[in-house]
Amino acid sequence: MGDLEIRAAEADDLPAVVGMLADDPLGAARESPDDLAPYLSALERLSADPNQHVVVAVRESRVVGTLQLTIIPGLSRRGATRSVIEGVRIHADERGSGLGSRFIEWAIEESRRQGCRLVQLTSDSSRTDAHRFYERLGFTASHVGFKLEI
Repeated sequence: MGDLEIRAAEADDLPAVVGMLADDPLGAARESPDDLAPYLSALERLSADPNQHVVVAVRESRVVGTLQLTIIPGLSRRGATRSVIEGVRIHADERGSGLGSRFIEWAIEESRRQGCRLVQLTSDSSRTDAHRFYERLGFTASHVGFKLEI
């Protein structure tokens, strides 16, 4: 893993990032790799917000993973700051290599560095392999999540 670089995502990374977001049954139905304009606009907004960290994992000049880390100051838990990990994707030919674990460990360490006392994430209920992965890393399935598309 010594040859792995984790850095902020850039516009030139978007084809690889969106490709990974679309590379499963859920993503294939909701992502549009052929139209990068909305992703570029979103990346610009995210990059301007100091509490948003869209990052990529790069090995040998190739984007092999992505995730978004959001820092959220709060009042609950005695004014604790928390982080939310979203959009975790590992390139298909890197799965099982340990990259996912290394990437989540980076997100946890960055959360500590940012003063967070809690790291949380959601995972679609159909992603049972991902659930086992997160549990192996110490996460607990402690809540039921709800979404409302508007």
